[in-house]
Amino acid sequence: MISRTSQKSALSFTTIAFTACFAVWTIFAIIGVQIKQDLGLSETEFSLLIATPILAGSLVRLILGIWADQYGGRPVFLAVMLSSAFFTWCLTFADSYGMMLLTALGIGLAGGSFVVGVSYISKLYEKERQGTALGLYGMGNIGAAVTKLLAPFVMVSYGWHMVAQVWAVALVVIAVLFWIFTKDEPQIKARKEAHAVPKSMAESLKPLGKLQVWRFSLYYFFVFGGFVALALWLPRYYVGVYDLDIETAGVLAAFFSIAGSVFRAYGGHLSDKYGARSVMYWTFAVCAVCCFLLSYPETDYVVHGIDGDFAFSFGWGVFSFTVILFVLGFFMSLGKAAVFKHIPVYYPDNVGSVAGIVGLIGGLGGFVLPICFGLMTDYVNIPSSAFMLMFLLVAVAFLWMHVSIRLMERRKFPEIVKPHFFTELEQPGPVLKVWKPEDEAFWKREGYKIARRNLWLSVPALFLAFALWMVWSVVVVNLPAIGFAFTTEQLFWLTALPGLSGATLRIFYSFMVPIFGGRRWTAISTALLLLPTIGIGIAVQDPTTPYPVFLILALLCGLGGGNFASSMSNIAFFFPKREKGNALALNAGLGNLGVSAVQFLVPIVVVYNIFGGLAGAPQQVGDTELWVQNAAFLWVPFIILSAVLAWYFMNDIADVRASVASQMAIFERKHNWIMCVLYIGTFGSFIGFSAAFPLLAKSQFPDVNSLQLAFIGPLVGALTRAGSGWAADKYGGGRVTLGVFVAMILGTVGVLYFLGIKDQPYAFYGFFAMFLLLFAATGVGNASTFQMIPVIFWQDRKRALAGEPEEEIRKAAERESAAVIGFSSAIGAFGAFFIPQSYGMSIASFGTADVALYIFIAFYALCLFMTWYFYTRKGADVKC
Repeated sequence: MISRTSQKSALSFTTIAFTACFAVWTIFAIIGVQIKQDLGLSETEFSLLIATPILAGSLVRLILGIWADQYGGRPVFLAVMLSSAFFTWCLTFADSYGMMLLTALGIGLAGGSFVVGVSYISKLYEKERQGTALGLYGMGNIGAAVTKLLAPFVMVSYGWHMVAQVWAVALVVIAVLFWIFTKDEPQIKARKEAHAVPKSMAESLKPLGKLQVWRFSLYYFFVFGGFVALALWLPRYYVGVYDLDIETAGVLAAFFSIAGSVFRAYGGHLSDKYGARSVMYWTFAVCAVCCFLLSYPETDYVVHGIDGDFAFSFGWGVFSFTVILFVLGFFMSLGKAAVFKHIPVYYPDNVGSVAGIVGLIGGLGGFVLPICFGLMTDYVNIPSSAFMLMFLLVAVAFLWMHVSIRLMERRKFPEIVKPHFFTELEQPGPVLKVWKPEDEAFWKREGYKIARRNLWLSVPALFLAFALWMVWSVVVVNLPAIGFAFTTEQLFWLTALPGLSGATLRIFYSFMVPIFGGRRWTAISTALLLLPTIGIGIAVQDPTTPYPVFLILALLCGLGGGNFASSMSNIAFFFPKREKGNALALNAGLGNLGVSAVQFLVPIVVVYNIFGGLAGAPQQVGDTELWVQNAAFLWVPFIILSAVLAWYFMNDIADVRASVASQMAIFERKHNWIMCVLYIGTFGSFIGFSAAFPLLAKSQFPDVNSLQLAFIGPLVGALTRAGSGWAADKYGGGRVTLGVFVAMILGTVGVLYFLGIKDQPYAFYGFFAMFLLLFAATGVGNASTFQMIPVIFWQDRKRALAGEPEEEIRKAAERESAAVIGFSSAIGAFGAFFIPQSYGMSIASFGTADVALYIFIAFYALCLFMTWYFYTRKGADVKC
């Protein structure tokens, strides 16, 4: 066991190091105000700048936490500090908004230091003292106050560049002191002496399958994410609302940061003494009251009295506002300590990974909330709207915590009479306790009917998800005509970003069904589509809407892309092996029709006032009126209806909810990665061509009204996918996929040929025909690759688990094939980002799209070889 002296030394210098990292992490809260003036940034652009380091620091927390568990917190912490110092110094050389954002991503590494320190400190202290130790360490949040207190004076005297340089040098000095005066954890030393191999990534990620971890993450989203968001936002709030200078605003905002930091140690002590649960109850109750008070806007009242009217006003002055903020920060600090008291108690062997995901979600709050504050200020036009959002957030967290605790108590003490609400949650109904699709008698008796109902409710939800995912491919074509002065490259970015975010979300969505259940997650994920739908409908009506707002909305459209992974994974569990190919083809193929529908319907609905005056005023284009907002608002009622139907009529499968940890094994299977590559070639091409074709055709054939024909390609691809699942079931997915890549190579060569003669009158029709061939081939390939996955993993698991009962082999094969279907769909979806970007970069750099097309041909040739070598040649390990 490590000595008390070593414990104190490590805790002291780790806390100092974290304080320095936090000061760097929030540096834009002060220098961003001057940068905003220098570059003339809007409120939303300013929000994005100060939030970008928070995003980067949040996203790296999971991997840094795992590395801290694997290799030790001390070397990882040192690397984080030195990297952050380097990017902070580089900030002084940034001379444009784009360079500022890029450098801010690197500075964000400093925020990832928190979970590294949690993993490090928790291994040095015994269980009964961990809460206090982690609370003291968490006081490093006071780094935000250090920046607010000192940076304004340095900036006013020497400029914001000096602030960045001083903070960078200080971080390097503290990093050296940290390394000298700390020691490695005993567990890491013992592992090195025993030459033991660290836990694999899959093992480290297993706890993330527990819903409890995600509940803790929501708590931290409020207590930490909300703290960071307000710490960044308050200087600007004080300046704008109370007309204070930046020095005074920084000092007053520092009171909140101090309250939200120094009392974290006290929160750890209270958690050790009275229990983290009690502390969380007090935290949420008091924070809810404070947020409600702060959200009340300054208001003028006129009362009609007996002797006449008399007026009075209500509003928080600077003093009262600051006092309430101090109380809010105090209880947030207690809550932060209480959340992290839970982690080493419940997950002592996985502190890094669990702290990583909790810290990641909490840090995302620090990124998302400032942007939301900016948007609400711009569009709601009430300064206190930020606190309205905070009140809603804490209310949801409080309710979820209370319901979860009551359910746990009633499971532990079943003799307690249960209220009707809790009894209903345990009754048979939407949750299928027994599900045996491979049992012929069960399948004919009830399985087929239930599976079909879930399939036909899944299809419209997926249809809407694809429609929202691809809505930008049509909307961007209309933006220049209605007054948005965006460049061609900016328009390609709007087309590509939904693909990037959708593909990234699919990685997480792949594992959501086991966590939430297929019914619940289908309803939740469908309802979330309302965010980009309503946002786009509002934004396109105002030509002064900043470009970053459109970027955010484009990223949110990726929610639709993420739905595919969870939808396919969910449906795969319902059907027996012999029918999976056709079921998945129907779900995906008919769902893919959403792409075609949006490209067919949007050009029609934007020219009619279909909502009367409810959707806003039209945009004038010459003598024509357009209602571009209809492109988004059209889907709102259908999204609501689909979410409600999914919630009430779909099913969760009980066995599936416990399988997420074992699904992590797919990352060790070579066939998972092979199928990811092949699916990039098929679905990645389908979705990428769908997103890019309208803009590519318009740029290459400007005299042709190609927008009216854009929907045909995705329609062909969707129909061939829905109608070709049987062919893969009958002839083998590998053989069909082999033919698909041959056709795609020929189709791409044809596109190149007709682009080469695009001045000829018939060139567009040849160009269009070649794209129809490509779309048809991708549709068949989408179905055949997903038919291959269950076959491959059945053979793979049968070989690996030889001698095990057939039921165990079946469960393992189904579990892993469902996970691979979801994960490969995530990787394949990156085509929606890279294909439009490839066209855009090729045109920008070389004046033509030819270079991008040659790259596609080479990639399809690689996919052709991999399909032949691994799955269809005579000596292949797995034949399919």
